[in-house]
Amino acid sequence: MDPDWLWYGLAALLIIAGLAGTILPVLPGVPMVFLGLWLVAWTDEFSRVGGGVLWLLAALTLLSILIDLLASLLGAQRAGATRGGLIGAGIGTIVGLFFGLPGIVLGPLAGAILGELVYRRGLGTAADVGLATWMALLVAAALKLALVFVMLGIFVLAFLW
Repeated sequence: MDPDWLWYGLAALLIIAGLAGTILPVLPGVPMVFLGLWLVAWTDEFSRVGGGVLWLLAALTLLSILIDLLASLLGAQRAGATRGGLIGAGIGTIVGLFFGLPGIVLGPLAGAILGELVYRRGLGTAADVGLATWMALLVAAALKLALVFVMLGIFVLAFLW
């Protein structure tokens, strides 16, 4: 058996896990996709996908990290989140993972609301902050997913060109 197929298989697993990671906040999705794409290029000895394309993909990966950081901060800040709301959203995200898709969707929202309530803010303000934080995380996930598909498209075009 050709050992290159093992590398291609590992790259495929990284890319698939990375796609899941763009939605699941526990996995570093876009960096995993980048690593998988780099592994394919490396296995092919960079004969079809060279440094220029890989630098572009690395820049898109960095952009996804920036989007992730800014989206959640701007969404929570716009609603006037306190430190408690931000911490609550993070804890809610982690706890939500244990409850499947409903937990993933509702965990950050519930965590932000509880964090704001613990910080002694009213239920209305807490709900506003929770919803804004949740919406920001949703927008960030959509943008990261779009970036991953752009990265995959660029890579496939370079690989087949």
